[in-house]
Amino acid sequence: MAKACALDLGAVRVGVAISDDLGMLAHPRGTLDGRNRPELLRALAALVKAEEIDHVLVGLPLDMKGGEGESARKARLVAQEIADATGTTVELVDERLSTVQARRALGAADVHGKKARAHIDEASAVVILQAWLDARSHRGDE
Repeated sequence: MAKACALDLGAVRVGVAISDDLGMLAHPRGTLDGRNRPELLRALAALVKAEEIDHVLVGLPLDMKGGEGESARKARLVAQEIADATGTTVELVDERLSTVQARRALGAADVHGKKARAHIDEASAVVILQAWLDARSHRGDE
């Protein structure tokens, strides 16, 4: 089974999650610095190679009605840059409410305050990836 990686793009931090070898569970993998685009792309290319990732998901920030604003436009540009830098398939995935779900999950794990803020980006990436993995398993995709 090929591995997938999800990214929750932020101006400062980019949350990272990677699927297990079976493609069933998403695991948090920390954050990358989102302030330096060339360095971010190099780090992602190295991650893709080291982890043998063949599919990268990028969170697409849509508004509650499904519309796209400036943030979504930027996500589309970054997604193309990631595809070019890594040579992998990059898919944009609706990330509405992923941060809300991530905050709930962190709260349920009794992670609050500064510690929660430090992990919210990777927790959001986990939410994005797990939803994608679950949808694939329901459709019977491999």
